[in-house]
Amino acid sequence: MKKIILMAVMALATVSSFAQHAVGTFTIQPKVGLNLANVTDGDGDIRVGAVAGAEFEYQISDIFSLSAGALYSMQGCKNNIEGVDVTTKLDYVNVPILANVYVTKGLAVKLGIQPGFNVTHKASAEKGGTKVSTDIPDVNSVDFSIPVGLSYEINNFVIDARYNLGVNKIADEADSKNSVFQFTLGYKFAL
Repeated sequence: MKKIILMAVMALATVSSFAQHAVGTFTIQPKVGLNLANVTDGDGDIRVGAVAGAEFEYQISDIFSLSAGALYSMQGCKNNIEGVDVTTKLDYVNVPILANVYVTKGLAVKLGIQPGFNVTHKASAEKGGTKVSTDIPDVNSVDFSIPVGLSYEINNFVIDARYNLGVNKIADEADSKNSVFQFTLGYKFAL
């Protein structure tokens, strides 16, 4: 019986120490990383792009926090159409709003919503050294996605991996939605 009580006390002590930061504190996390972006309902290839920005986090309890941020995100896709390389550039300023649940010390599971505001919508085609670029018409100015991910924090460095599942169409005339795997490295500062 003593062993069971001791194990229960140790388990409760572990649960109460999952978060890296004290309850009621704010942190800011500048971050940079890599996107592997594509669009659904197409036969495009991945467009590799950068992502950079910052997120604020408020530690509500030992195992739960809320975060919000602003990230510049290079998205879109690449295609090869009849020997012509076409790159679709759809860049956004995304605003992730996430619930973070710390399942063990430093390891958080993340889920939320993410409105994104389109800042670039261009297509460029290249064949034989000749390159042509044009704006893509009728791209929706606001994009919504559901970010799902994991992060691990050690010594205030944070490695984050997310999948951003597009909810609405990129353009009214197409059925395609954004689909982005995102990997970032950040550093948390207490405020």
